[in-house]
Amino acid sequence: MSSLLKDIYSPAFYNRFADVLAVVLPDFDKKRFLSLIFTDGYENKALKERMRHNSLVLHEFMPANFPAAAEMMKKIITRLRAEHFGEDSLAMMFLPDYIEVYGLDHYETSVKSLEFITQFVSCEFAIRPFLLKYTDRMMKQMQLWSLHENYKVRRFASEGSRPRLPWGLAIPALKKDPTQVLAVLENLKNDPSEWVRKSVANNLNDISKDHPEIMMAIARQWHGISKETDAIIKHASRTLLKKGHAEILQHYGLESKSLIMTGLQILTPKVKVGDSLEFTFTVTNDHSEKQTVRLEYGIYYNKANGQLSKKVFKISERPYQSGEKAVVKRKQPFKLITTRTFYPGLHQLSVIINGEEKELKSFNIFA
Repeated sequence: MSSLLKDIYSPAFYNRFADVLAVVLPDFDKKRFLSLIFTDGYENKALKERMRHNSLVLHEFMPANFPAAAEMMKKIITRLRAEHFGEDSLAMMFLPDYIEVYGLDHYETSVKSLEFITQFVSCEFAIRPFLLKYTDRMMKQMQLWSLHENYKVRRFASEGSRPRLPWGLAIPALKKDPTQVLAVLENLKNDPSEWVRKSVANNLNDISKDHPEIMMAIARQWHGISKETDAIIKHASRTLLKKGHAEILQHYGLESKSLIMTGLQILTPKVKVGDSLEFTFTVTNDHSEKQTVRLEYGIYYNKANGQLSKKVFKISERPYQSGEKAVVKRKQPFKLITTRTFYPGLHQLSVIINGEEKELKSFNIFA
């Protein structure tokens, strides 16, 4: 069985989806549909390329008039639900992509369609071009959606308006001024759905990368409202915490002056790509009182240009009693993955305690 994510689009998937289309679309030609899907070069298409390819092929069988196609999309989704096929699945994200490709010049129809579709499969990627083209108008709609009765639409309002949505288009206007985003998040900070609240935290984390002062203001305003808002702020603070931002460290009482790190050893100073870096150290709370201790480590990766680029990994965060000592052992894998290339040569490791980098040691990676 294939382990590639793009192979969620299997022959079995297309056969089943085509059977749904055959019920909904007049004069649907399943054989032609499958032949258009499996064109030359299909095997070489990446996941997002296959999603877009699916949208383009589907267009061949949909009404040419976009409002009519949007109504047909509702019928397709209604049938998919009846067949218990594809709801909330990554594979169905080409349905909102269809709206992105063909509906950008049909604002009203597309907004209604996305509101319907996102209750079947999330539309946060498809909304991005609309945010770029109709920023103010779209953000007013996001505020309305943040009050929607359906939690998936409310989550869409938050996730879709993230200034820096991963794998999605960035929205420069919202990165520069997130005021309209904050109005959406304010409506959602006490949402009963944990899924929605997690999206609020992710959105705030995006904002913190460009406006740490806004993130800190929200942290102070929302602190203590409820355990749910406190959890949102903690999750939203992860980038600032990894950067050792002084104000967020103070907000959580994370002081490092009485925390002592000793005995840092790199147990595998030479690491072959595919193996793991192993290291150990000891941390001691030398304070007369209990302290919260946040342990992290940084890997300075050697890049293609010979420069080092730091990435921080969290180990733990817990209270240490006065005088408590803990020996920490960790492994950091250097297994080949599609999102990172490992370049042979000198790398570095640091241990970070409550935001303070305590010590730096070198190790080597070889192929």
